[in-house]
Amino acid sequence: MTVTMYHNLVTEFYTAFANGDPKKMIACYHQNIGFEDPAFGRLSGDRARKMWEMLLSNKAASPEITFSNVEIEGNRGSANWEAKYVFGPKKRHVHNTIKATFRFEDGKIIDHKDVFNLWKWSRQALGPSGVLLGWSPIMKKKIRSVTNKQLDIYINKTASSS
Repeated sequence: MTVTMYHNLVTEFYTAFANGDPKKMIACYHQNIGFEDPAFGRLSGDRARKMWEMLLSNKAASPEITFSNVEIEGNRGSANWEAKYVFGPKKRHVHNTIKATFRFEDGKIIDHKDVFNLWKWSRQALGPSGVLLGWSPIMKKKIRSVTNKQLDIYINKTASSS
């Protein structure tokens, strides 16, 4: 594939994200997708795809997604993106700035890694406990545990309703 085609693929992914369309996002992923970020850790295959469905199923969060600086070199790429949304029962406002990197195979994204400051995110999303403990390995482990438990619940719920 050409640089332009991969650039279009990343643009399609984030445009679908901004439009709240997980099916179009997932269509950009290779069947053997690997995804990683500070909140979920490493996810593969269906877990990575279901994560996007779960995140976009929460209409109350109403995320505002923007992206920029899509760069492609060979079979690798990167982009910057931002998410603004409300989080949790206290409806805390979050503005997360993320650097994404990609690896492409067979015309699809096969590896996607998002990097962001988890402490900055936890200060916004969790309030005082995030300010005090968001930097700590214990809090990082707790965040991953909670997000993956939520993902398990979502996967089980959607599997039983289909």
